[in-house]
Amino acid sequence: MEDWVYRALAKWPHVPAVFGWMGLDRCGRWLIRDELISRPQIIDTINRNYATDEQGRWYFQNGPQRGYVTLEYTPLILHVDGNGQLKTHNDLFVERPSAAFLDEHGALTLATEHGAGVFNDQDLNWALERLSSNGSAIEESHLATALEQASGALTNLQMRIGADVLSVSRVDSAALPKRMGFVRVPVG
Repeated sequence: MEDWVYRALAKWPHVPAVFGWMGLDRCGRWLIRDELISRPQIIDTINRNYATDEQGRWYFQNGPQRGYVTLEYTPLILHVDGNGQLKTHNDLFVERPSAAFLDEHGALTLATEHGAGVFNDQDLNWALERLSSNGSAIEESHLATALEQASGALTNLQMRIGADVLSVSRVDSAALPKRMGFVRVPVG
């Protein structure tokens, strides 16, 4: 969080939080009342002041007021920057992924040091290139077999990100929030 946020919180400590106004879509775009936020200065401010509370509800700390965010999928959206580095939609480098998950639709989600993040569609090929099965490049049949697994099952897939090799679990999209400790639709 930025210093101005802490100063505002100290000055006005009891401002009620708001729910249902802000959202984050699967592309990592911010929404307010279902309309895209397009001003770069506003997006940058939200990105720098985006956090989670002890209940796994993600929010934008706007001065003294928290605006809780409705998530289309996960609290973070992962992409690969121009240098081939994995980043979150709010520009945090992912350096320590700890788990990988495949949902019933083929979406890949990572547990990172910043929270749960799903790969955006544009970088899904980058992620798929890092999958293997028993040390060999995957084929469509490997992916099909993994997708057929029951939710919660460990697949035969592994994902290499840098020096880390992560086992891939098959988890239904509806089960991800509980498994990864976040809330898609926060309420007060």
